[in-house]
Formats: sequence, structure tokens, C-alpha cells
Amino acid sequence: MKLEKQKSKFRWIVFISVLFTYLIMSVQRTAPGLITDQLMVEYQLTASTVGILASIHFFIFTSLQIPMGILVDRYGPDRILFIGSLLTGIGISIYSCSPNEYILLFARVLTGTGDATVWISIVLILSEWFQKNEFTRIIGFAGMTGSIGFLMATVPLSAWIDQNGWRIPFFTIGILLVLCFITLYFVLFKLPAQLLLKNTIDNERTIREGLLQQLKRVFTNRQTLALFFCHFGIVGGFIGFISSWAVPFGIEIYGMSRSEASQMIMTGLFGAIFGAPLASWLSSRLGTIKQLYVFIHILVVSSWFVFLIFRGQPPIILLYFLFILIGFGFGSSVLTFAIVRKHFSIYDSGVVSGVANTGGFLSAVLLPTIFGTILGYFQQTTDHLTHGYFVAFISPVIFSLLGLIGICFVREKEMSTDK
Repeated sequence: MKLEKQKSKFRWIVFISVLFTYLIMSVQRTAPGLITDQLMVEYQLTASTVGILASIHFFIFTSLQIPMGILVDRYGPDRILFIGSLLTGIGISIYSCSPNEYILLFARVLTGTGDATVWISIVLILSEWFQKNEFTRIIGFAGMTGSIGFLMATVPLSAWIDQNGWRIPFFTIGILLVLCFITLYFVLFKLPAQLLLKNTIDNERTIREGLLQQLKRVFTNRQTLALFFCHFGIVGGFIGFISSWAVPFGIEIYGMSRSEASQMIMTGLFGAIFGAPLASWLSSRLGTIKQLYVFIHILVVSSWFVFLIFRGQPPIILLYFLFILIGFGFGSSVLTFAIVRKHFSIYDSGVVSGVANTGGFLSAVLLPTIFGTILGYFQQTTDHLTHGYFVAFISPVIFSLLGLIGICFVREKEMSTDK
């Protein structure tokens, strides 16, 4: 007699396995930023080449979100995550052994492709193994795992690189991901078959309709666009600013050392770590996602607006508090996928999640460029950095307002049910 997946204790083994994979994926995603200066010296790279190496991973990651969502819906998240973990493991291993910049670039293409599979696959895997009332709570722990990975890719990994050089840590990360690939084979394929576990949801991935019909249904649904902007507004400001301009901002405006500016970033990461499970728990307790999420979006908009009130230079104590709040908002972005799980058919969840995630990381790509363009203009014309930052902070305010508008257009009632 078959046991249902969502009632088996084995689902917690699945939970731990996929989240550990996500943890290591999150570490490797931002780790190359720690060794930019070393790569420039070792490979004699120009600043433009380093810029390409830094951006290619996220460019591929962002551009593949919707295609990966289609593949997940059609062939199952287990297979896609399985392949993605191997691609990322091979990519980061090649990166650690690269003899020249061309191999470095090839390796980042591999890691970007593999990394593009992870979040959408995890959302769908957890959707299949956990009931709806459980999913809202556990998705918060999944988001927290990603933020812990980002945190590990700061001070801990930097200390390891200082002690052993960068190649050994990067190769170790690659080996860990290959081990995750092997683990996922047993956890997602072999053991469930041996334990005779069956799906509660009839979600066999057969091509029931043409791709164009599915895409038309998803993209003509206004809720899809609302979730795109909802995620666009709450993710990009945090990731885009933290990954590019937060450290220069601390150094140039507040006279911080690089270490002090990095500690400022870490306060935001701690906010993200606690934001994901706390928002999920509160949503589950309140019995609503939208009302809480609207409040969080208002909190994020208000936090960015404070930078304008103080003309780009809030008091230092308030600055740290603002980073915690904005980080909390970023961690709470897992609620976007709780909405997808609650409101969309399991057959379309991959594509919708891909659209939402595209919004989040598209904003993370656009914001640093817009922010930097504004700063560059003021540096060339007035050399007044404080005023330049003041004007530049208008961009995350606008981005977060788009997110608030997006969540306001999300319907609270269920739009479809699992079949």
C-alpha cells in the first residue's frame, strides 16, 4: 500500500536535503565578489573584464527564470534541481582550477545556468511534499537558508580564503555540490520509490497542452503581473544596493572603514535571516498573506523614503535600523511564493514562480546601474557625493513603490486549486 508524500515523515528528509543544497548554492552565488582584487592581479584582468565576470552569472540566472519555470512544470522539479546541482558543482570546481579568464567566464556560465534551477525547483518540491497549511510556514525557513548562505559568503568565507587562498575553498564548495547531487538522487528518486510514496496531488508531468496555450493562460492572468511587480519592488532594492553601493556609501558618506561598512551590510542580512521565518509564521497565524505583505511593503517603502528625508545621510544609529528593516522586507519576499502556492494550480506554479523571480532579480540588475549612473553624473558635474546619493536613493523608493502597487493588486481569495 502506498503512503502519501504529504503525510510521510520522509518529507522532512527531503526538506533538509533540498535546503542544504540551496545553502551551498547561495554561498557560491556571491563568493566570487570576495576575490575580485586577487583575480585582477593573478590573471591580469581589466576592470571591464572583471565586471563581465561579476555580471554574467546574474544575467544568465535572471534570463533563465521563466524557461526554468516552464521546464519545472513540464518535467518536474526533482529532475531540474538534480541537474542544476551538478551543473553548479562542476562550474564552481572548474572556476577553482581555471588557467585563464576564458575558463573563468565559461565556469560562471555553468554556475549561472545551474543556479537558475534552484529556487523554483525547491518551491515546487516543497509544494508537493507539504500541505498548503504547512507550506506557508516552511517556505520561510527556505528563505532563511538562502540568507544564511549569503552571510556565510562574507566574513567566514573571507577568513578561509585569507588562510588558504581562494582555490581550495572554491573547489570544496564544488565538491559539496556534487555530493548534494548524489544525495538528491537517493532522496528524490530512489528512496521514495522504495518506500512506495505517492503524490497526494496528481501532478504527473505530461504535456497536456501546447506550451503557447499554457503561457497565454499564465500571462493573461493579471495576478501573474501583480506578483512580478510585487517581487520586483521588495527584492531588487536590497540585493542591488547591498551588492554594489552599500560599502562605497558607508565609506564615502560616513567615513567608515571597509570592515565597518561590511558589518553594516551584515545587519541587513540578519534582518533577512529572521524576516523569512517570522513573516511566514505571522502569515500562518493571521490566516492571511496579503494584509501582512502589504504592511511589509509599506515598511520597506518608508525605510527607503527615510534616506530622502535625511537627504541621503540618516544618523548612523538610524542607518543600521533601516538596513535591518529593508533586510527584513527582503527575507519576507518568500511570501510571494506562498501566494503562488495558494492561488495557482500546481501545473502552472513553476512558470508563475519563474515570472515572479524574474521580477525580483531584474530589479537587482537594474538598480545598481541606475544608482551608479546618477552618482557618476554628480561626480562629473558637481563632485558633491552626498547630494548624488540623495538623488540616487529616489530609485529604490520608486522600485519599492512598484512592489507596493503589485501586492495591492493581488487577490486574497484562491484563484485555482490543485487537481
